[in-house]
Amino acid sequence: MSQHPDQVLSDLKAGKYAPVYFLQGEEAFYIDQISNFIEDNCLQEADRGFNQTIMYGKDVVMSQVITNARRFPMMAERQLVLVKEAKEIQDLGKDEGQKLLMDYLDHPVPSTVLVFAHKHKKIDGRKPLAKALGKKSLLVTTTKLRDYELPKWIEAYVKSKGLKINYQSVQLLAEYIGTNLERLSNEIGKVAINLTEGEEINEASIQKYVGINKDYNVFELQKAISERNVLKANKIVRYFSANMKAHSIIPMIALLYGYYTKLLRVHSAKDKSDGGLAREIGVPPFVVKEYKMAASHYALPKVMQNIKHLHEADLKSKGVNSGAMKEEQVLKELVFKLMH
Repeated sequence: MSQHPDQVLSDLKAGKYAPVYFLQGEEAFYIDQISNFIEDNCLQEADRGFNQTIMYGKDVVMSQVITNARRFPMMAERQLVLVKEAKEIQDLGKDEGQKLLMDYLDHPVPSTVLVFAHKHKKIDGRKPLAKALGKKSLLVTTTKLRDYELPKWIEAYVKSKGLKINYQSVQLLAEYIGTNLERLSNEIGKVAINLTEGEEINEASIQKYVGINKDYNVFELQKAISERNVLKANKIVRYFSANMKAHSIIPMIALLYGYYTKLLRVHSAKDKSDGGLAREIGVPPFVVKEYKMAASHYALPKVMQNIKHLHEADLKSKGVNSGAMKEEQVLKELVFKLMH
């Protein structure tokens, strides 16, 4: 049956193991989480010598995997057969290899935990094997998170570590690290190891342990622009311009485009209460006052003009109509146009 990774991990932590796990899909983070947990916890350390078999797909054919799975454990409750890089199994894409696995799924050995870590690819859904895996194995299919799903993921992951995180820090991590969940979890881990349970991750701790500057980042630039604070905005632009490799303009433009799109919706919203605007633009109610202030600084015609400026800067950043302008020049020109 198909299950969400979080449910699978919850069951594993409760000591519930299935006979066959097939972990597939684009997002390797969840596949690694589950397969690593099983490898570390399925057997007592003393039982691993005889009852744990780690195989790599490129080195085996399906008959070898199944032969190992059909063995019985030696002086232990169960045995583990873990196939890493399972998409490389030499005959997994062939009818004979798939038939061997389907036959095993019909009669799995109850004392074997068989795990396929099939990262970065899915079994062809039109094949009989895909249907068999969906019915007769514990199937996990992972997909890459979309940008808009990241904040909720970060909040949930931080909570799972027994910590809290403020809104600004969630946005910082989402913007600067993006949808690479392995890197995100590692960076959050760097902060978590230095805090005690119940503490809050904030901009200062992110600067200290992750290295994202709490005063010179794209959100502070956005805030300076929204307040029409020319001095602060220019300071941040100079900071970015000194090292554009570490501060690419493209994600800045994307963030600012999203910001001005929200301002457009603030101007056009029928319900201009804090709650109504929070629902309209998808931000927490306590952030709405910042958008109201920005809307007072940027009338509707200027918001529309700025969206046009952002579109032009996006083209220039990609080498279209840019002449010989460098990235830092595009950024400086953009910020000037947005604020004047």
